[in-house]
Amino acid sequence: MPEPTPDASPLLPRSVVVVGAGLAGAQTVAALRAHGFDGRITLLGAEGVPPYDRPPLSKELLTRPEPVWLSADLGVDVDALADDVRLAEPARALTSGPGGVVVTTARDEVAADAVVLAVGSVPLVPPGFAASSLLHTAADADRLRAALRRPDGLRLVIVGAGWIGAEVAGVAAGAGADVTVLEAAAAPLSRQLGHDVGSRLAGWYAEAGVRLRTGAAVAAVEDSGVVLADGEHVPADLVLTAVGARPASGWLEGALPLDPRGALLVDGDGRVPGHPRVWAVGDVASRAHPVFGTVPGGHWSAALHDPDPTVRAMLGVEQAGGGHAPYVFSQQLGHDLALLGLPVTAGPDASPVVLRGVPGEGPWAALYLDPAQDPAVEGAPDGVATVRAVLLVDSPRDVGGVRRLMSRGEPLRLDLARATDPAVRLKSAVAP
Repeated sequence: MPEPTPDASPLLPRSVVVVGAGLAGAQTVAALRAHGFDGRITLLGAEGVPPYDRPPLSKELLTRPEPVWLSADLGVDVDALADDVRLAEPARALTSGPGGVVVTTARDEVAADAVVLAVGSVPLVPPGFAASSLLHTAADADRLRAALRRPDGLRLVIVGAGWIGAEVAGVAAGAGADVTVLEAAAAPLSRQLGHDVGSRLAGWYAEAGVRLRTGAAVAAVEDSGVVLADGEHVPADLVLTAVGARPASGWLEGALPLDPRGALLVDGDGRVPGHPRVWAVGDVASRAHPVFGTVPGGHWSAALHDPDPTVRAMLGVEQAGGGHAPYVFSQQLGHDLALLGLPVTAGPDASPVVLRGVPGEGPWAALYLDPAQDPAVEGAPDGVATVRAVLLVDSPRDVGGVRRLMSRGEPLRLDLARATDPAVRLKSAVAP
């Protein structure tokens, strides 16, 4: 085994290995060079292709058949920035200690002063679902596009009415497929948005020509369709499973403290406590946030923005700005959604919700209040409430302004009477 450099400072490494060649990994490599790092960078990937952006795989499945390469989209060319780029050489094991780190691959061992884990995620495949298709990689998207182009039409069953399931359902129905979406919960996006808000989106499916069945738990996926928990068989030519994802961190078990989801709890700079030479960004990092508490990975905005402050901390460079709020955007079933912040959607501490505008009558928004301070709208002191998250529906022009409000580094407090009036701009409803 190669020996790590014994006397490199944890904050001033001379060599860094970045594990993961997606958005977070590419942004890490770019940030290292942007902040003056002139040491050796090794980038390890698993998919065998250069870094690309994943959201268009579902949102623009048919309109952008080629991956959105980050070299063109963001100007991040990892081949030009890193010294050793291995796009088809996934990490298999990690050893870390006071002297540095060693990442083991199938080919050899890479020693460095520090490692940044940007490993991304893998889709969940429940037991009995092996016959289903997935949409996680560019190759998955190619296969799904080919299936949608079959001349006799496609009977498509999608398991899961989350972000990806809804996005693909609308695209597939628009291409002429016969689409059924099966959701075990009582409303679409209930885990992400809560039952009350999610139920307000259910009508979009029929309007887009998609059958939505809620409360439909799937027991197994077969070549001919799916079997529901009650024994019913739903026929399909292709079944797409879209029930969530987990960090691609199984190879780290025993080496680092993973939580039940497979995530790493990191501080606000991306450090893994107790492992001063190990940093994590993107899907694998549950990151401490001064306003929202612990923010789980999986937000596209985290992969885009968190590498810069992490690299600054690693190199001892002064931080810039106050961070960013979690941000998710979706184009589904003829509508645009943007979720900013971190709502609590279930349990006794679920965020109370107030609406701004009327669903079905143009753009509207849902404001998720802090349940600890605002147990009910009527109980908000002086008519002012702390807002944990904002969901914007069909209001793309408002996204930038709300992102700025949510990313100031302090809780957003709004005068509810003004905030729930669509004629008043949200920034004008900020309480002093």
